[in-house]
Amino acid sequence: MTGKKTLSIVGASGYAGGEFLRLALSHPHLEVKQVTSRRFAGEPVHFVHPNLRGRTNLKFVPPERLEPVDILVLALPHGVFAREFDRYSALAPILVDLSADFRLKDPELYRRYYGEHPRPDLLGRFVYAVPELYREALKGADWIAGAGCNATATLLGLYPLLKAGVLKPTPIFVTLLISTSAGGAEASPASHHPERAGSLRVYKPTGHRHTAEVVENLPGRPEVHLTAIATDQVRGILMTAQCFVQDGWSERDVWQAYREAYAGEPFVRLVKQKKGVHRYPDPRFVQGTNYADIGFELEEDTGRLVVMTAIDNLVKGTAGHALQALNVRMGWPETLGLDFPGLHP
Repeated sequence: MTGKKTLSIVGASGYAGGEFLRLALSHPHLEVKQVTSRRFAGEPVHFVHPNLRGRTNLKFVPPERLEPVDILVLALPHGVFAREFDRYSALAPILVDLSADFRLKDPELYRRYYGEHPRPDLLGRFVYAVPELYREALKGADWIAGAGCNATATLLGLYPLLKAGVLKPTPIFVTLLISTSAGGAEASPASHHPERAGSLRVYKPTGHRHTAEVVENLPGRPEVHLTAIATDQVRGILMTAQCFVQDGWSERDVWQAYREAYAGEPFVRLVKQKKGVHRYPDPRFVQGTNYADIGFELEEDTGRLVVMTAIDNLVKGTAGHALQALNVRMGWPETLGLDFPGLHP
């Protein structure tokens, strides 16, 4: 264990915390010291996460038994970390939050989508964990705020186009097909199998909370409207955005914007093939991976551009981009612990 950084995960029995644990256990520079759960305290990790059977001997402990570590990952329900910030922040110099508590910098934007913030004095102190956008800031960040999964898919698809000035200043309409695991591990009437299986349910046609992150982090704060549709897939998000390119701009300009923004990015893949079955991004082929597959199609006669992003909501959408951001912060290669290539078929 010499030279490894100690890490504990608060709320490790949930999907986000469990996914971070899965990744951290294979990371060569991390030693997972403790994982917490009130409900499953005393139980072995594999009792909740059977995929980790034989990978660790850790047992869940209640949060009150947490010991100081180098890095503390918080996978708590929204609002909990902010209310108990002083207690948790005293346990580690580096904090990685996977909730929505500190993603936003604008208190008015937070109030509009989430209500009053318990610790508005801390807004803006965390660095948003999207390395493709904030790599330089992450290099010196001791407090890291994981991005929302839907926001991640939307931002990665649209950011290069707005940065390069490809798009007209018109409203952008985003549709998100979202898997069941994005709702978390706690059951609800909407997630009950007989209700969810075989269903395509529009559950948030307007006012989706991740709109705040999208608007705050896109160049020029464009007008963006999100619609969320629940599917019965277990993992994955497919984002499609409808927008319009500037008059006289072509597919070549769109390609150039993406290549300039993502040249050398280890986890962004441009997927736009002229033939074959898999011509555009498909969440199926990024399951379990930290990849974001991005594609597009331009309707030349109208200038309408359809942008597509496929990610695994629990990896690139949550735990994976947070670990990637932590790798940046620690000066480690960004791909450490994140090299799973996905499966086919």
